Amino acid sequence: MNTNISFAAASKDYQKGQYLKSLEVLNKLIDTQQDVKTYVLLAKNLLKLGFKSEAASAYALAGERDSNKESPYTREAALLYFACGDEEQALLQALRVMTLARSDADLACVLASIHTRQGRKDLVSPYRKVISESSNPDHARLAVQLLSDDILDATNATLVHNLFKKFPDIMPLRLLKLVFAREVCDFDLVAREFLAVQRMLDKGDLSVLERDNPFYNLHWCSDEALNALASHNPSLPLKEAAARRRAVPHAWSKKIRIGYLSSDFWAGHATMKLLRRILELHDRDKFEITLFCHTEEKYLEHEAGTVDRSQWGDVCIVRGMTDEEAANAIRERQIDILVDLKGHTFGGRSRILNYGGAPLQATWLGFPGSVTDVDLDYAIGDRFVLPESSEAHYHEKLVRMPESYQPNDPANRPKPKPTTRTQVGLPEDAFVFASFNANRKINTEILDVWCNILKRAPNGVLWLMLSSPHTQTNLLNYINKKGIDSDRVIFCPRVSYEEHIDRQQMADLGIDTFPVNGHTTTSEQLWGGLPVLTVQGTNFASRVSESLLNAIGLPELVAADIKAYEDMAVVLANSPERIAEYKQRIRRNAGIMPLFDAERFTLHLERAYEIMVERAKMRLEPDHIDVPALPPRTTPFFSFD
Repeated sequence: MNTNISFAAASKDYQKGQYLKSLEVLNKLIDTQQDVKTYVLLAKNLLKLGFKSEAASAYALAGERDSNKESPYTREAALLYFACGDEEQALLQALRVMTLARSDADLACVLASIHTRQGRKDLVSPYRKVISESSNPDHARLAVQLLSDDILDATNATLVHNLFKKFPDIMPLRLLKLVFAREVCDFDLVAREFLAVQRMLDKGDLSVLERDNPFYNLHWCSDEALNALASHNPSLPLKEAAARRRAVPHAWSKKIRIGYLSSDFWAGHATMKLLRRILELHDRDKFEITLFCHTEEKYLEHEAGTVDRSQWGDVCIVRGMTDEEAANAIRERQIDILVDLKGHTFGGRSRILNYGGAPLQATWLGFPGSVTDVDLDYAIGDRFVLPESSEAHYHEKLVRMPESYQPNDPANRPKPKPTTRTQVGLPEDAFVFASFNANRKINTEILDVWCNILKRAPNGVLWLMLSSPHTQTNLLNYINKKGIDSDRVIFCPRVSYEEHIDRQQMADLGIDTFPVNGHTTTSEQLWGGLPVLTVQGTNFASRVSESLLNAIGLPELVAADIKAYEDMAVVLANSPERIAEYKQRIRRNAGIMPLFDAERFTLHLERAYEIMVERAKMRLEPDHIDVPALPPRTTPFFSFD
């Protein structure tokens, strides 16, 4: 057979639309002429005839024979495999030409989509920009998913702004724009862009919540019934998934095997400031502890040689695994209770739990609410953050710790050292109200109250920690419009943890934010001897400070409502003797009350785990659990002296 004539004939038939005839010639030709052009023409014919998967294979073969390492045929193969749902082959082909994806939105979409579904969002950064610049609405929707986590990444705000300009009707983009506006306290922008959301809610249309980021939803919505509707991507029938998981045979052992899942297993993270001592104190005669770690390597390298993570448990690195692979690694270790410490917070990989890694799965500590779309049996809290009224709004069963859900570490946390107001830039004769909470937690409602407090307490100043100069400008503009002079607001930068522990004691009163309280921030202030004023909340995120204040023996600093909060702040600004008494009580109670009693907390937590396992062994469904309290301590367990 004259191959040149045969190829020309096949090509001519293709041009005429005679695809079957062209294909017949190519099938004969392919035995002797396996070159790029033959496979490309084969792919084109197969595609015209509707055989996408076979066309993808032909393009892949053409790409292998192409001298161009960034072959357009390999690209076509990747796109076709992806369209056919063959993500394994699509990823294989796309990775061969991944450098093209930085300027090719279609190819970038393939890589980003697959990495995201595999739980590897850490790999999608190179593709975000080109996807966000595409005019394809499907690409815009994917870009929203890729932009939903790292609020501290400066490029995200720009990308969201550009996307929203092109697609103002895509609600997730509006919600994301609001997230970034709240981060820098741009209250005018928040008010303007939230109108469309409010109009939907006023009409009873709650569909807007189904595309809201669950974590950032908490920053504007204090109704836990509505919080439970916020969802990244509702897809998993949770009851069916839980039934399948629990039906898998499981071999219980004498010891209870606990697996903790997190990206925060490094000593400098706020979570470990709370949790580290509990991990060290777990009773190894009764419990086996494994840390399923997806912490970024840069944090581990920074602490290498200074922190012995083996004291926290056996470490299993799942960072480079897909969600399914990580779940398989968990299952191989026969974990009894898998505890996710992240939920819907930055860096979380809670969807690993949707692959059924353990017969019992729980959420604790990281996310202050129901972890929607994740297969969970239990949410660990306490009677303050998870009262009975919360039960209707959680798909998880509630485990109530007897005192506070929040652990604290008195052994590894630095004790506050003596300092002066001059050293931290505070006036000696003023009453200092302080808020060290994240700036995104500050809204106009709480700012109005703070301005009222300053008007009614003329000797008071407000001490705030800043995330950026832009935030400072926005805050001052708002406060000035409310009639408060700029010199009554003192801003401080972020500093080292040790410096922060020292400086916060120079304030007179911590004033909390709503609807998201200080969490670790509040316990740090109490550790530093600073009393904190809060309000009874309406969901987990707004009840945390109430829990912590009760655990340190200061329940009277929980105001019944926002008006009582304002009045109490004014009264305390004129009652230095009461502030002194609160500070003395905190220092005295810290060594005997539950808040900083890590040993007591560990025993309560372990009892919670034992109850969960006891029920499971009896083949009982998960149910709400109130963990019984140990008798109160009668002698101090530590002292600041």
